[in-house]
Amino acid sequence: MTPFRTPGPDPHASALDRRGFLTLAVAGAAASAFTVTIGTMAAPTLPAHAAEGAALAPRKRELRAMWISSVVNIDWPSRTGLTADQQRAEFLHWLDVAEQFRLNAVFVQVRPTADAFWPSPYEPWSQYLTGVQGQDPGYDPLAFMVDEAHARNLEFHAWYNPYRVSMQADPAKLVAEHPARQHPEWVWAYGGKLYFDPGIPEAQEHIQRAILHSVEHYDLDGVHFDDYFYPYPVAGQAIPDAATFAAYGAGFGDIADWRRHNVDTFVRTISERIKQAKPWVKFGISPFGIWRNRATDALGSATGGSQSYDMQFADTRRWVLEGWLDYINPQIYWQFGLAVADYAALVPWWADVAAQSGTHLYIGEALYKVTSGVFTDPAELANHLDFDREVDAAGTPVHGNVYFSAKHVPADPNGSMSLVRERHYAHPAIVPAMEWLPATAVRPPVLTNADRTADGNRLAWNDAVPGDARATSFAVYRVDGDGSVDIEDAGALVATVRAADGVRQEWTDTAAEPGHAYTYAVTALDRVWNESAPSATRTVR
Repeated sequence: MTPFRTPGPDPHASALDRRGFLTLAVAGAAASAFTVTIGTMAAPTLPAHAAEGAALAPRKRELRAMWISSVVNIDWPSRTGLTADQQRAEFLHWLDVAEQFRLNAVFVQVRPTADAFWPSPYEPWSQYLTGVQGQDPGYDPLAFMVDEAHARNLEFHAWYNPYRVSMQADPAKLVAEHPARQHPEWVWAYGGKLYFDPGIPEAQEHIQRAILHSVEHYDLDGVHFDDYFYPYPVAGQAIPDAATFAAYGAGFGDIADWRRHNVDTFVRTISERIKQAKPWVKFGISPFGIWRNRATDALGSATGGSQSYDMQFADTRRWVLEGWLDYINPQIYWQFGLAVADYAALVPWWADVAAQSGTHLYIGEALYKVTSGVFTDPAELANHLDFDREVDAAGTPVHGNVYFSAKHVPADPNGSMSLVRERHYAHPAIVPAMEWLPATAVRPPVLTNADRTADGNRLAWNDAVPGDARATSFAVYRVDGDGSVDIEDAGALVATVRAADGVRQEWTDTAAEPGHAYTYAVTALDRVWNESAPSATRTVR
């Protein structure tokens, strides 16, 4: 994602937010279209078990992900100019981190500023790879990242910033072949950066073609946008699109409605084109956490912060209700009890909206605010997940959580991520299936062997017979002793394993205790995580 904003001025915020962008407070006359309020801390209302720190039963299905940011080298690559081997090694480290904390997906920024982390015919190589825009890094980073994530059975969501062209405002500093240099009429400067004008149809088409090229040529699991549509407002500056509105705004009496129409059209159209290209690829957006405040709109949340509907001209609620998204991932980067944007007010609001269309809901979590000291309670994030479970149990599903950003996960500030792992991620989890995506009828595996070895209990099974649909991955279940295996028991899930080439599959349970009896079963999963019935069981004594 891009830098996430607080709902109002945050006295604890550093000058640079998560994506390296300045966090700017909107105040005075410049804020007339927005609500910006400084909140005060109140005592959080937590579920009783959260207040007591009690662990909950594990969930078999939930998304657990982290954002890996590339803009200004926030996470990966750690700096420009690394060799291809160094870049690859760093990325493998992030996958190690994902496995260590039992995550099952990564959201990786592959188009941070109208550039590319793959050989694109539409935009130049990203400067955040080599330090030089347009310079070939010597390998295909996107192909490498997708292959390595899948080898560990992690979902790979490619993350794009649609409109941002550059983190600086001088077009002359872009390579000569850059589309912003070739079509200067598509671009304007604002707040010290360059942007494609969302109101120009040709610019929208270019952005969509650039994104769709990666969808068509790589085995992506998801296409992901963050909170940047029209830019966050800068005090004293007006968005320079009056001429575009004059040219394309016929029928719109209000420029704000026209801007929202532009973003709506972009979101709807790219959603349709992704599904036309590959119906199984998920499309999701991670907007600023407040759509509108109830004081402004009766349909809004009980909050008092800046509103994405008015600030980025992003009608995120509509996108969910219209079914244009497979998932919505709001950045609810605030703590319990923050009056201006209380986590306990926003999660139920988003869950209710998402439940109306069946869109999956993932909650964006501000792990970086533990590092910065804004979240003073090390259990803040673990308590968030406790609360999400309560909302989910009430019949408005919360399907998972995504953490910003990757570098804070292994840093584990104040033990906060370790606490999340201990209380919520003690077992693996399968990514939730979306019933509207195309399913593959995979057969149950045939578990042929379960033997004790020096390295652990080695399982072997056969995938589908020739002519049947192949599984994409497998789930392995284990119970103590010699008994039945309930695959709906999340505590029995011990691993998910990517399918290897060929019919025969193997996996070793290195965590099995020598001399202890275990019974195993295996299921097959298709590429969108639909699960077969279990194999027959086998016991290792």
